[in-house]
Parts: sequence; structure tokens; C-alpha cells
Amino acid sequence: MSGKVALVTGGSRGIGAAIALRLAEDGADVAITYVRDEAAARDVVGKIEATGRRGLAIRADAADAAASVAVVERTVTAFGRLDVLVNNVGVGVLGPLDQLGLDAVDQVLDVNVRSVFLTSQAAAARLGPGGRIVTVGSCMAQRVPGPGGTLYATSKAALIGLTKALARELGGRGITANLVHPGPIDTDMNPADGPFAEAQSAMTALGRYGSAAEVASMVGYLAGAQAAYVTGAEFSVDGGHAA
Repeated sequence: MSGKVALVTGGSRGIGAAIALRLAEDGADVAITYVRDEAAARDVVGKIEATGRRGLAIRADAADAAASVAVVERTVTAFGRLDVLVNNVGVGVLGPLDQLGLDAVDQVLDVNVRSVFLTSQAAAARLGPGGRIVTVGSCMAQRVPGPGGTLYATSKAALIGLTKALARELGGRGITANLVHPGPIDTDMNPADGPFAEAQSAMTALGRYGSAAEVASMVGYLAGAQAAYVTGAEFSVDGGHAA
């Protein structure tokens, strides 16, 4: 990916940070977005720069429609081009159906669906032949193992239709769009030694949590030249959660 530029939304921690670092290690300059933790974002930029690539942290709230669009132009202004968009930003709100109020619905759909659409739309205007859009979904778009996931699963399932439509819309320009579904992944938001870890591990065929680097490896493949004939597809990195 030498000479390429990537934008990773929600790239200051967890899966997003691992993706940003993987793309930098593969040769890309990488911009990341964050909403609160500037120190964490700067740390990721430092790791990107340690690979010899350029890094940029952009503060942007994905719940803000204008901000979701502006991050693309800020990346292009800083680096001169855009080749890869990774839609990683997302929020998880779980709870009983009768306790999910309008504020929760708006928050989840604004961040998990609207922002992905708007950022992809803005990126599509900047991507050239060989461009890549990779979106991070969830294993809960394919299998909801228990109650409490209606809102989150709805938002992640919407990304399936969006990805397939983007593939059709942009395929004639040589741009691909694909979707990665992580399963239980060891992050600070859902640690492998946390209170829900045993139950979540038991839902997988491998009986364990995955690592952020394992998800990043799939994204790195889809963002690279070897995946030029792969588009409109879903890839599960879930340890067999959906098996």
C-alpha cells in the first residue's frame, strides 16, 4: 500500500487502532478520527509515524452529520488524496426492547448507519480506481444469540445492504466495498477477562475471544491489491460465532 492514504473512523482504540496500525505497516499514510480521548488518538498517530508513515488524528463526532462528511475533506487536504476508507466507528446500546427510548434509537442509528453512509458518500467522490471501502459490522448482524440486541443488531444489519449497494454503485469505477463482522474481540470495551467473557466465548466454535489484530488482518487484506476482485462481500472474523 505504499503511497496510499487511508482514513479509519473511530481509530483511537481497540479494533480501529489495530486497523490503523496494520494499514500503516502495509505502507499507507493513515488518518484516524476520535471523539473524546485525544491522548489515545495521539498515541496511535505516534505508532503510525514510528512505521515511517504519516499519521493524522481528526476530532469528529460521528453523531454529527456535517462532521461525518468533513473528515474526508480534512484527510484529502492533509495528505492530497484518499484511497481507502475504513468505517469502523460505532456505538453499542443493548437493552430490553421496551426500555429503548428515542434518544437511544437516534444515537445508534446516527452513528452506526447515518455516519457510515455519509462518510462513504463523501469518500466515493474522492476515491479513484482501486479505491476501497471496508466497513466494520458485527457478528450480531448474522446471529443474535439472546435478547437485548434489537437496536444494535438493526444498525449493523443495515450495513449489509449498504455495502452491497455500494459495490454495485461503485464497481464500474474499480472501487470495492466489503464488510467485516467481528465476533467477541478482546478490547477495553469488551475485555476477554470481563464479566461477559465466559458466555461470549462459549458462543464461538473456537471457544475464545479474538484479537483486534486478527480483525485488522482481514481489513488489511480487503484494503490491499490482492482483494481487487472481492466486492459486495461479508467476512466473519468471529471464531465461528455464526457457524
